[in-house]
Parts: sequence; C-alpha cells; structure tokens
Amino acid sequence: MKKIILLVALSFVLATAVGQKKKATAASKATVGLAKADNLVAEVKSGNFQLTITENGKPKDAIVIKAADAKFAPTNCKLTSFTASGTKLYLLTWTEVTQNKTDLKTEDITTIYSNIYEISSKKLVFYNTQLTNHITEKVFLDKMKQVSETQEKMRREGFEFTLNPDGSVKQKNKTQENKLVFDAAKMEYVDSRKK
Repeated sequence: MKKIILLVALSFVLATAVGQKKKATAASKATVGLAKADNLVAEVKSGNFQLTITENGKPKDAIVIKAADAKFAPTNCKLTSFTASGTKLYLLTWTEVTQNKTDLKTEDITTIYSNIYEISSKKLVFYNTQLTNHITEKVFLDKMKQVSETQEKMRREGFEFTLNPDGSVKQKNKTQENKLVFDAAKMEYVDSRKK
C-alpha cells in the first residue's frame, strides 16, 4: 500500500514538472526584449532590430536601428538613460560577433556599437563603432607548400567609446582622443573645443 501511495505521489510531481516545462517553452517563443529602460525596449521584431516605445505596456511607436536577418544575434545589449545639456538621452550598446573561415585563414570579428538617441524627436544624435578582428592564418614558408606556420594578428578599427557622468562622450584610439559634448540646439554631439 505504501508503494502505491508513493508511486501516485511521484507521478503527480513528474506531471507537474512536465507541465511547467511546456509553459516555459511556449513563453520563450514570444518576442523578448534584449534591453529595457523607462518606456523603451530594444528588440528584434518583424525583421528589424529596433527601439520600441511603449505606452501603458503596449507598443506605441518604434525607431528602426537596422534590418536584422535570422542570423542576427546581438549580445551584451544595454539601454541606459542619461541627461546631457538638460536633454534626456538614451544610450544603446550591443555587440555583434561574426566569423569568416577559410582553409587557411580564420577571422573572429567583434563589433561594439554605441548609439545615442533623443526619443521625442526619434533622432540618432551620436553613434560609434569599434571593431576588433582577431586573425589566425596558416602561412607557407616554402614554394612547395610543405613547411608552414600559424600566425596571429589583431586589428582594431574605430574608437573606444566612453560616456562620462556629465553626458559628454570620449572617443579614444591609439593616435587620438576626442571629447564631444551635446549641443541641445543642434540636437547633436559636437567637439568640446568648438563649442
């Protein structure tokens, strides 16, 4: 009798666990936001990577960032609000990783995007792209292609992006550094030395 009661109790536990798993997979098929801040959601929807502006939890409008195919998979997606020159702005950052591979060469390309938006006018007021390319290549040392070695290279393009607490922006690479401040009248970032 104890074995029967134990078997029935175990079957109830298993049925509950299986039922919960089915509910979780059904919920995961819905559109999920990659990042959220205030009434904004960064998401991939209808073939676009976009910022959806919501009102009372329902989509009201959208700012299309770029077209997105089935392979598009942004990582480290963050959406942050801040104030610059009395204007509320939003910084959207995300990373895209791609790989180009041939028999002799492999390129692992990491691109970090940083976009700043002014939402009331739905305007992109600043963008920055930083690309890092790690190349692994098999190089032949003789004409007969019998002796080879593997060489690794690192290439960097663009600027490293930093958002300062006052809303100004710093871009830096090996040879130069730029400091930009937000001009509310022009609705864009300008060189701090020219303002």
